[in-house]
Amino acid sequence: MRRTANFVLSTGLVLASLAVSLGVGELVLRLKNSSMTNYDIEMWRYSKELKAPSPDPALDFDHVRSKSATLENVEIRLNEQGLRGGPIAPLAPGERRILFLGGSITLGWGVPEDQTVEAQLAKLLAAGGEKAEVLNGGVGNYNTERYVSRFFRELVDLHPTDIVVQYFLRDAEKLPPGGGNVFLRNSELAVTLWIAYHRLFDKLGEASLVEHYQNVYRETAPGFVEMKAQIEKLARYAKQNGIRIYLAMTPDVHNLTNYPFGAIHETMKQIARQNGYVYIDLLPALAGHSSQELWAMPGDPHPNALGQRLMASEIFEVLKK
Repeated sequence: MRRTANFVLSTGLVLASLAVSLGVGELVLRLKNSSMTNYDIEMWRYSKELKAPSPDPALDFDHVRSKSATLENVEIRLNEQGLRGGPIAPLAPGERRILFLGGSITLGWGVPEDQTVEAQLAKLLAAGGEKAEVLNGGVGNYNTERYVSRFFRELVDLHPTDIVVQYFLRDAEKLPPGGGNVFLRNSELAVTLWIAYHRLFDKLGEASLVEHYQNVYRETAPGFVEMKAQIEKLARYAKQNGIRIYLAMTPDVHNLTNYPFGAIHETMKQIARQNGYVYIDLLPALAGHSSQELWAMPGDPHPNALGQRLMASEIFEVLKK
């Protein structure tokens, strides 16, 4: 009887000690990450604060309407349509409305609202004498299937005159549904350990990344097949409704000196032109700069305000025509 009691007491002490240790670890991490300079944690906070599950399985999740949050020390505000930016006024007769679709680069992750591609393009068009509204439909961790599906589910009524698909390499990946783990949803410690585990055991480096994307862009790869179907679906709708469409191919900025993904740019150029898109390659606009010049912050490879400005200038040269 005494032995059983001692075992129960010892087990209770171990569990209590473990709970206290985890609690202290969680508190220390939250204090450390309050500076908002941890890219992975800020992305996790973005999912918690500005995203919610979607009833549409093609989307998996969506932006929360009319909410804002400060992430990486930058405010991201979402309007009543879940687009980044302020309220949208009714479209005036003859006015041009340009809608951007894409992922976190399109959203302008890590960049103030007035320095995103969309905001800088609007300024360039205004300076050129053209009245145009440029809308930011970017959502972090969206691929082509998700942002095209969201357009047809939620954004058709905006009646854009132009649609710019700001395409990134991973937009052909087949993304699994997320958000199912209660610990990863609520604990910075759990997220940190999960990321550390994957960085330790997953294959890393440029060579493995090149191999990964070679597999993603195989003709029979499920994500590649789905991406092509969505690009074609959007093109058909645009043609039926007199909408001008563009595909702006956005490069990975890890290595712009010996860029390893030129073949994928060529593939997307062919897909775009086959479907009636005006193709814009953004690699030349960024190629003269080092990765460090263009990163939003150390550890975050999203293009910063300079990168966004360079991309906006390249897109402007095509859209002004």
